[in-house]
Amino acid sequence: MSERQPRLSRADFRIFRAIPTRWHDNDIFGHVNNVVYYGWFDTAVNAWLVENGFLDPATSEIVGLVVGTACTYFESVAFPETVEAGIAVERLGNSSVTYRIGIFRQGGAQAAAQGRFTHVYVARAGQKPVPIPAPLRAALAAIQS
Repeated sequence: MSERQPRLSRADFRIFRAIPTRWHDNDIFGHVNNVVYYGWFDTAVNAWLVENGFLDPATSEIVGLVVGTACTYFESVAFPETVEAGIAVERLGNSSVTYRIGIFRQGGAQAAAQGRFTHVYVARAGQKPVPIPAPLRAALAAIQS
């Protein structure tokens, strides 16, 4: 069994996005179900890519496909809270990038949950890996920790 990751703080992230929880995010135990956190990871990363002009989900010729993701939970979150998803680049390769993601209670100092999210960039047409485009690489390097 692997050792538990140390709990991260806001200083470990470069960008934050508020995400409201929804009524149906809660499970029978009264907290947000674990699968929802993976949706928040997707939302935080892809919204940043779209807002900065690096991704058009319908037309981009080069896209990032998720090849790995993981999450460690430290405390429960529940509807109707708003969480803040923090992102930073942990590793920047030739055709891949691994993001560090933290889910914080609104205003919280330490992550309620944290994980990793890896994209491999491919040509949409052939699904073969390609180098990360230079403008995106520069933006990713700027949020690397």
